Amino acid sequence: MAAPHPAAVVAGIGAWLPPDVVTNHDLSARMDTTDAWIRQRTGIRRRHIASPGTAASDLAVEAGRRALESAGLRTVDMVVLTTTTPDKPCPATAPAVAARLGMEGVPAFDVAAVCSGFLYALATSAGLIAAGTADHVLVIATEVYSAIIDPADRGTAVVFGDGAGAVVLRRGDPDEWGALGAFVLGSDGVHEDLIQVPAGGSRQRKSGLPPGPGDEFFRMRGKEVFRHAVQRMTTACRQATLAAGWEPDRVDRLAAHQANARILTAVSERLGLAGDQPLSNIEQVGNIGAASLPVLLAHSAERGELKPGHHLLLTAFGGGLTWGATTLVWPQL
Repeated sequence: MAAPHPAAVVAGIGAWLPPDVVTNHDLSARMDTTDAWIRQRTGIRRRHIASPGTAASDLAVEAGRRALESAGLRTVDMVVLTTTTPDKPCPATAPAVAARLGMEGVPAFDVAAVCSGFLYALATSAGLIAAGTADHVLVIATEVYSAIIDPADRGTAVVFGDGAGAVVLRRGDPDEWGALGAFVLGSDGVHEDLIQVPAGGSRQRKSGLPPGPGDEFFRMRGKEVFRHAVQRMTTACRQATLAAGWEPDRVDRLAAHQANARILTAVSERLGLAGDQPLSNIEQVGNIGAASLPVLLAHSAERGELKPGHHLLLTAFGGGLTWGATTLVWPQL
């Protein structure tokens, strides 16, 4: 009987949020909104915003350093970074982050899948480990959404924040705590216009036309995104638990992308989860895109809401459209 493929095992975790905080009351002072309106529609009270001059790589370095310290490592074999807000369109952000972490020469590259990026980066890294290409991989998700959000757009300015999270993966056994399970990933490019930044890419640049008003900003069609997010994450979660051989009641905690409190509630209800099973920090940090999941895991572990041995279900949904889910038993870190 053939030996099982090596698994990618979570060996360290770290998160970093910029110190500047913008509350709902701050937003209501400059736009037509209120604290009550924002909380009712999103579940968010505050979000962290990067200060002028701070880029995605700056947050990534801080989160990556904490993850390496958590794992007791100074270097890894590969750095995989995911972001919607890279420092520059070219080159990728990962090599600069690796260099600043003292890992010049280490392979480093970016993965782009918007808010699903962390799961896509985990799946990519797990494949590198299974193939024998790397024994240790640093996976970083970093976002500076404040760089692409229209500050006057009530539909997005109240939702998104900045931050970064990271994990270290190591080669290990599929049956040990921390081993990532099978990945369920999907995309639907027919609906790419539901979440987008219209200007700045080759499509707009080669059109021969200047960008339209506000086309440099992030846009989202919230009602349609809500419907797709609930449906896709719920289905992916069911497929992931089936692949893991878990009965539905075996899930101890759900770590879902912190997009919107109402989306989290809808997914949890469809999965039949109790009120204390879904992890949440959206009230304090808002939606931080691909960084949402690793920051949530780090915060939940710090608060004691995520304990070693917990059967954990991870899921996310983002632009593309993209989505995904996987499982793991939370390790002792």
